[in-house]
Formats: sequence, C-alpha cells, structure tokens
Amino acid sequence: MKKHHDNGKYPINDFKTGESWRLFKIMGEFVEGIDALHNLGPAVSIFGSARTNCDHPYYKKCENLAALFAKNGYSIITGGGGGIMEAANKGAAKGGGDSVGLNITLPFEQKPNPYATTQIEFKYFFVRKVMFLKYAQAFIIMPGGFGTLDELFETITLIQTQRIRKVPVILVGKAYWEGMVHWVTDKFLEEKMISKKDLGLFHLLDDPEKIIRVVVDFHKNR
Repeated sequence: MKKHHDNGKYPINDFKTGESWRLFKIMGEFVEGIDALHNLGPAVSIFGSARTNCDHPYYKKCENLAALFAKNGYSIITGGGGGIMEAANKGAAKGGGDSVGLNITLPFEQKPNPYATTQIEFKYFFVRKVMFLKYAQAFIIMPGGFGTLDELFETITLIQTQRIRKVPVILVGKAYWEGMVHWVTDKFLEEKMISKKDLGLFHLLDDPEKIIRVVVDFHKNR
C-alpha cells in the first residue's frame, strides 16, 4: 500500500518524484539564462510597471533614457513585457543597442514585447531575479507597483548585506518616489531600522544625463 500525505490525496513517492523533476526544471532555467547572457557585456536592468500606457510621460521618459544608455554602450535588461519594460526595450533599439527581455509566464498581463533582441522565458520568479541582478552594472527603477517595489527592496537588501556587489540604484521620477523616500528617511531611520549610510544605497534623480553620469562615473572610479 502506498503511503499518503495527511490530506490523503497524494502518495509520498509521487510527491518526491514531482519535487525532484521541479529541481531539474529550475536548473534548466538557470542554465538557459546564463548561457544566453554570459557574453552580454555592460548592461543596466530597468524595472517598472507593465501597466504604463505608451502615451504616458513615464513611458516616453523610459524610452529616451534607455536610448541614451544604448548610445553610451550599455545593453538593457527588462522583464520583457509591456509598459515600462516595452519602453526600455524600444528605447534600446532606437539607440542602436541590444536589449534583453526576461519574460515571466503569468495568467494575466505579461506578454512579450517585440523590441528585445534576446527573449528568455521563465516560469520561476526567483530564477528570473537572479538574471536581473547577475548581469547589471546599475538598476534603474521607474514608477511601478508591487512588483517594482519587490525588485527595488530586494536589490537594496542584497547590496546592503553584501550578497551582491554595490552598483548604482536609481529611482527615476521624484514626484512619484518622493513620498516613499521621505517615509524611509523619517520612519526607518528614526526607528533605527536602518543606519544613516544605508540611505546612500540609492539615488533619486530625474535628469537623464545625470542618471547616465552617475552610472558611468561609478564604474570609472572603480
């Protein structure tokens, strides 16, 4: 007789087999991502909302910023979908550069945009995040929602705890991010949840030329 879990539905052996095969799928996604991006060269990861319309000022700003990065020799890495991600891949194409779309399989919203020169499909968010982090010389955070906040705070945490090397993290859009930055400063710092030096882990900027200069100067000085 086969042993079952407490819910009485799934045999233990079937569960173990399923988990083992999932590990192979995860390893397969890592291998595919590393193989595709190994020779990418200097790149920046751009995060932002998939819901931003192509007529929105944030879309236009991101497109122009990505084009400027491309003209300065940087490839662009995005989540591969619509909105800000599409704007970044489109801007890279306009600037004559390569761009990567790390698409995630979701039941809604996420459809690959046609502008990325390299498209990789992921099922697992955490594998996709490793690809965002491993190959970027900077992280550009455009306005976005929960997903963007998740990417922002995980990136800052990994830099803070020295799990990844320190690189520029730039919040783009003072009007959008200012309230959050004030909250972090007033509450996190006031309650001693972070140290004062942690506020130097990110920049809040609007001007595209200044954003490029922060990234270029950081790596030049290293």
